[in-house]
Amino acid sequence: MIKFFLQRMELLMKKIFAFFAIFLTFLAVGSKVSADDDFDVSAEHAIAVEATTGKVLYEKDATTPDGIASMTKILTVYLVYKAIDEGKISWDTKVSISDYAYNLTANSDASNVPMEAREYTVEQLVNAAMVASANSAAIALAEQIGGTESKFVDMMKAQLEAWGITDATIVNASGLNNSYLGDNIYPGSSSTDENMMSARDVAIIAQHLITEYPDILKITSQTTADFDGTTMNTYNYMLEGMPYERSGVDGLKTGTTELAGASFVATSTENGMRIISVVMNADGWEDDEYARFEATNDLLDYVKSNYEMVTLVKAGKSYQSSKATVNDGKAKSVAAVASEDLKVVRRINTDVSADFSTNADGYDAPITKGQKVGTITYNDTQIVGTGYLDSEPSVTAVAKTDVDRSIFFKVWWNHFVTFVNEKL
Repeated sequence: MIKFFLQRMELLMKKIFAFFAIFLTFLAVGSKVSADDDFDVSAEHAIAVEATTGKVLYEKDATTPDGIASMTKILTVYLVYKAIDEGKISWDTKVSISDYAYNLTANSDASNVPMEAREYTVEQLVNAAMVASANSAAIALAEQIGGTESKFVDMMKAQLEAWGITDATIVNASGLNNSYLGDNIYPGSSSTDENMMSARDVAIIAQHLITEYPDILKITSQTTADFDGTTMNTYNYMLEGMPYERSGVDGLKTGTTELAGASFVATSTENGMRIISVVMNADGWEDDEYARFEATNDLLDYVKSNYEMVTLVKAGKSYQSSKATVNDGKAKSVAAVASEDLKVVRRINTDVSADFSTNADGYDAPITKGQKVGTITYNDTQIVGTGYLDSEPSVTAVAKTDVDRSIFFKVWWNHFVTFVNEKL
């Protein structure tokens, strides 16, 4: 009897210890979640966005304009790609280096490359601007496309306005403080003016650049590149082989001035997601050259630990038996299926849903397979900050099958009944 009692007590104690072990594990997990929710990036302004959906995953004072320094060059280079796309220039177009751009190369305080040849291709200058942050390269490209840098600045402003960015200050194509540019400053600007945008603005530009012109990543992923016999070294220390390398990082652009502090717009593949992160004025950057990269690394870790991309609705599948009404058809309705995969970003292991919308009045037969009959839109209940750079992801819903028009007499009778019910 005593032996049996001792065995039962031993079993009970094991269960108690197991319970406390599980309880302590739960507390540890709970603490981690709380810590994630309380995450605070070490920078004055920051944002993290999933590039394909535009979903905001983290924000910190992301809508306040501040200095952006050489992150300006992602907009400059975007307009270069656009000009090439429109056939106005080509990668092989020869660009003459003006005295203004050439003389700036002598200023050791401004990032640059030697330009003794006084003529280089568009491709060489884009590489110099993005890899070595060469300010004269950005100016030369601006002059080539705009005629003058000032006219190019007008183009930059117009592009921002087209994207809905209205809070930016743009005074040059390089990102330098105007004090470096002498008499070549934008009309109406002061000698100390500098380009200013919010972190969200920078993310919008980066999203357009890498989604519309993804080849830019072949340039920004380079740690070194040749410029007419001169070896250029990247300022992006998160690339492979660099002091703060992180797997997945392949861009995008650093920026440093007294106003901007040490800033960095990065792009990286994390958990199968294309992430854009912006860190502006990293804490302690004056004493730590890696501060912006440490802050970016922490931000990307936060995103990777908390978010994932899932397919909410597969192409060719309906969402919760979604269907559209058919008028005068041999069938009264048709299954509505996704025209393509609806991919969304969610907190890891949380539930997601969508909304199906269609024309309440229905669609007149005949209906053709693949015809638009509605929209499936992600119903995002996990909004962070400003939510999305644009809008919640959606896909067109299309008819799964053909629906033929009914016979004449039946159509006539249906319309007669409707007339009687509605008019008489």
